[in-house]
Amino acid sequence: MKRFEEQKFTIPKLKGISEKNIEEHLKLYAGYVKHANLILEKIAELKSNPEKNAYALGEINRRFGFEFNGMRNHEVYFRSLEGGVKPLLQDGAFVKAVAEHWGSLDAWIAEFKAIALTRGIGWAMLYYDPVSKQLLNAWVDEQHFGQLANSTLILGLDMWEHAYVADYHPSGKKQYIEDFFSNLNWGVVEKNFTDAMQR
Repeated sequence: MKRFEEQKFTIPKLKGISEKNIEEHLKLYAGYVKHANLILEKIAELKSNPEKNAYALGEINRRFGFEFNGMRNHEVYFRSLEGGVKPLLQDGAFVKAVAEHWGSLDAWIAEFKAIALTRGIGWAMLYYDPVSKQLLNAWVDEQHFGQLANSTLILGLDMWEHAYVADYHPSGKKQYIEDFFSNLNWGVVEKNFTDAMQR
């Protein structure tokens, strides 16, 4: 069985989001990688007697989606903050696709930010659907409820309290969202999009 590897990220100094918060957040990400691997190991053990372990297998398989998506969601999130702030190419394929669907970049950003303010824990997500060949916004509860099947994640904004509460307190959610966009490396977002279109 191939093990999942913890990725390393070089996050520069960010506006609003402290180095300490990023350090702690990366530890949480490492936990998702660890537990995704542990679950696969446990499944392999339990499969030796599937009839006896049917209930345990069912529950641990159910849990795998949470750990796996927690791992991958965070990889997209941290990658978008690497390399420092990079501006968005206004004549690039990403901006054109956004304008085609939402009318303008500002309209998409406003909708995405509104989704990020959804009450509860989860993620604001931007996906590319290869079937309809369009970008789609979505809210994902926890790490996995609401993921869009067969779609590629282009941008993910972590809205669990651990992502912002140490720096912004519970009432600072809106400012955290604003600062996330101020810290974005748009070059990474654009690459995610162009790569998704070529798959």
